[in-house]
Amino acid sequence: MFISLTKQRFVQILIIVGFLYIVLVSVEIPFVFLTGFSSLSQESLTRLPGLSREVNVQEKDSPIRPLNWVSKSSPPPVQFLHHRRQLKYQGGFISNLSFDAKTFDPTTKDRSLELHMSAKVAWELGRKLWEELESRNFVIDSTENVNNGSERCPHLVSLSASEFLDHGNVMELPCGLTLGSYVTVVGKPRGTHPRTKSKVAFSQFIMELQGLRTVDGEEPPRILHFNPRLKGDWNRKPVIELNTCFRMQWGSALLCEGWKSEAYDETVDGEVKCEKWIRDDNNFSDESKLTWWLQRLVGQKKSLTVNWPFPFAENKLFVLTLSAGMEGYHVNVDGRHITSFPYRTGYTLEDAIGLTLNGDIDVHAVFASSLPTSHPSDATQKNLEMSNQWKAPPLPGQPVDLFIGILSAGNHFAERMAIRKSWMQHNLVKSSIVHVRFFVAVHPRKEVNVELKNEAEFFGDIVIVPYMDNYDLVVLKTVAICEYGARTVSAKFIMKCDDDTFVRVDAVMNEAKKVNGDRSFYIGNINYYHKPLRFGKWAVTYENFCYWYMVIYANA
Repeated sequence: MFISLTKQRFVQILIIVGFLYIVLVSVEIPFVFLTGFSSLSQESLTRLPGLSREVNVQEKDSPIRPLNWVSKSSPPPVQFLHHRRQLKYQGGFISNLSFDAKTFDPTTKDRSLELHMSAKVAWELGRKLWEELESRNFVIDSTENVNNGSERCPHLVSLSASEFLDHGNVMELPCGLTLGSYVTVVGKPRGTHPRTKSKVAFSQFIMELQGLRTVDGEEPPRILHFNPRLKGDWNRKPVIELNTCFRMQWGSALLCEGWKSEAYDETVDGEVKCEKWIRDDNNFSDESKLTWWLQRLVGQKKSLTVNWPFPFAENKLFVLTLSAGMEGYHVNVDGRHITSFPYRTGYTLEDAIGLTLNGDIDVHAVFASSLPTSHPSDATQKNLEMSNQWKAPPLPGQPVDLFIGILSAGNHFAERMAIRKSWMQHNLVKSSIVHVRFFVAVHPRKEVNVELKNEAEFFGDIVIVPYMDNYDLVVLKTVAICEYGARTVSAKFIMKCDDDTFVRVDAVMNEAKKVNGDRSFYIGNINYYHKPLRFGKWAVTYENFCYWYMVIYANA
């Protein structure tokens, strides 16, 4: 009897244990399938309790880079790799920044598709263009450029109607535009005509300043797109649209619909972006005209405003003048200011190498004057001061205290030369305590890249980041600066600035010395919950970022 009771209790215990096992398994299996097997690791079981508290993480100082090797099998720290990399950078000036095609895979279905595609194409195109430059060894004869500068870069260009048609409705501007340049167009808009497969009356023409084509198979960038629509717009009112387009991606359009720009809106060289003209809904009838004349004769108003009609009319001759100011382009028609368009970031006046006119317009003559008389590459060649006193010191044989990376463009020779003659002559820079380098991407123009290569070989202070220069991808230069400062010169502090910045090297070093060596150090702006700008120069579209607040980020 005693044995039977023992067996019975043993069976009951087994049943209870089995039931508990089934319950645990039924609860654990869905958790594993939801979170993945990687979440069940020994790391979570062996984690120290002190590391799980946020307070300890915030109070803990940043780790110090070890000065000695941990073991013979471990790789050497960054500062010991410096002598190996010095041989590579002493004779070359290409950034070691590597491009991972998998990281910038444009086939990934996320919100960064457009950025990844742009980065991939820019990197492949820039690398191809630079390798082609090195393989062919382009040489520009400076004497030939000086002698033929007036012929290659004329001060004015004029084309008649027949000549303009023979050139394919394009007027070439060999050396682009400069401050004060202007283009005058004499033309006549054609009458309305029905659209294809539509009975809507339609009349418009397009005037564009175009740049150099950067990618085969794509249209050249539109530095300025000027599109007056006399009839056929969706609102059935005459409008003028201005915009830019790069890599077949349009920017934010400026629409002038007959209303004068608001007083709080920013101006361009003191001019409003859009002037006012008479709209069809203003009821500017004969009765209102009579009232206007009576008020003028009686003298009830001391100041009278004159309303002008839309500047373009069908089969009516007009004279349009496009001028380049300090802050943007200005358009005058028949001597009256119509609109102004601010310069967009990433475009320069010298990039506008062609003027096109298409659409419902008969061009009578095109005239361009006050053009630059020398190409930017010619100016660089003539002003290049081959003096050893402006050369940068070689790479130091030991880690530096501060590395300064300067963002620059291929055609910014004047800015780089101003820095070489000013704060780069500081004793801290000359003694290699502070190391300075310019970071430049590949320029679309081959002749600019030739001069850039010659400049880099002579001065030894330029690092080429091999991608096609694009303002949207300026972050690649920032990454290249960090890579160079950490792996090439093994700098204790890294600083980034633009080529229009005057750096007080001694003041920066004094601030850096105030920080303990075992703590991280950052000078700049930290943006917390910053709302993305939807309008203006720094606008972010909803396609690129659809959230209300930006992630926490830092900028200089």
